[in-house]
Amino acid sequence: MKIILFGATGDVGSAALKAAVSRGHHVTAVARQPQALAAISPNVTPLALDLLKDTDAAAEAAKGHDWVISALRPPAGHEADLVPLTRTALAAARRAALPVLITGGAATLKLADGSGHTVLSAPGFLPGGVRPIAEACAEQDALLDAETEAQWTCLRPPAMLAAGPQTGSYRFGTDTLVTDAAGNSQISFADFGAALLDLVEASRGSQRKLTVAWRAPVPALAAG
Repeated sequence: MKIILFGATGDVGSAALKAAVSRGHHVTAVARQPQALAAISPNVTPLALDLLKDTDAAAEAAKGHDWVISALRPPAGHEADLVPLTRTALAAARRAALPVLITGGAATLKLADGSGHTVLSAPGFLPGGVRPIAEACAEQDALLDAETEAQWTCLRPPAMLAAGPQTGSYRFGTDTLVTDAAGNSQISFADFGAALLDLVEASRGSQRKLTVAWRAPVPALAAG
């Protein structure tokens, strides 16, 4: 397939790019400074765009592809940019009549303890330093709920998403944190990127939210 990947140089974007290339897909890798990505594979075409400024260019660039993947995540201090960045990705997919896979956040996922609390609402669950991006992810969820035209799918990470091994052993869920037998809810960037490609290869966008996590206990991921 031909995939346009927004946010190709971030942690999730890099993992999705690696997974896509390993499966033989052609990727237009979009970032503000994507030039070094050309060395990854002849199937990677770098495209420099600032999606906060070049919204029309993003829609134009999406034409001729089969899928849009948005792995956009603003840096610390700019969490409020997540919603406009996601809005640009949705508009690009809508205008190009393409399905779009959005990387979301775990903020609105329910805890697996049956308390009814979400990651964001549970007292003491989130460290203070990550609350700004969690709140932005909740706003991103609301944006998706209001989007009725684009063919979107949103994949949300578990409680812990960080560098780690690629195991190929993960399972999908819907509105509750997926946990392993030890009660951990975690996945590596590598497996999260692979899961994104699983969804792209399986179906078209269908306005649904999913999550994914390792199905068996593995060595704990390093925080941050």
